[in-house]
Amino acid sequence: MIRSTKKTFTPTEYLAMERVADYKSEYYNGEIFAMSGGTADHSVIKVNFVVELGQHLRNNPCHLFDSDMRLYIARSEMYTYPDAMVVCGKIEFAPKQKDALTNPILIVEVLSESTRAYDRGAKFNFYKQIPTLQEYVLVESESAHAECYRRAGDLWTIETYDDLEAIVHLESIEGMIPLKQIYSKVSWLE
Repeated sequence: MIRSTKKTFTPTEYLAMERVADYKSEYYNGEIFAMSGGTADHSVIKVNFVVELGQHLRNNPCHLFDSDMRLYIARSEMYTYPDAMVVCGKIEFAPKQKDALTNPILIVEVLSESTRAYDRGAKFNFYKQIPTLQEYVLVESESAHAECYRRAGDLWTIETYDDLEAIVHLESIEGMIPLKQIYSKVSWLE
């Protein structure tokens, strides 16, 4: 992420700029961070995961969102754009907003070289503050590997998947996503 030139902004200033911006930015602690673009493989993997989630949720009352939907984490006053989110039940938004939801049960992030450490570390710590979040899935973009973190009370467990024949189990939505489908058409498998 690239830092903005102004030192600090209010959430209201950030949202006003973000709603007319040509690119997406994250907001935390008064700072705005421009989000970098991803590779073709990153995009393919993200779309594949969203398609698989969409097929699973087709006849389900849950709602699927891609990275166009902003997430607001109230406890940290953070705004961000996960690669995919699922909300089951009523969609809850940040106060006086309809473009920043607050209650995902599942978040998916596709990792890249520039975001890997942040997504596993600081960003995951922010996501842990979301009371409704049950699962956090990290998907590598450069190799066949996925990690599913699950909330177990105050603790988080991890299940890893390292084989294209593996199936990612998503307990929060009672779903199973084959790694083979997530990595369909990536350049390093062709």
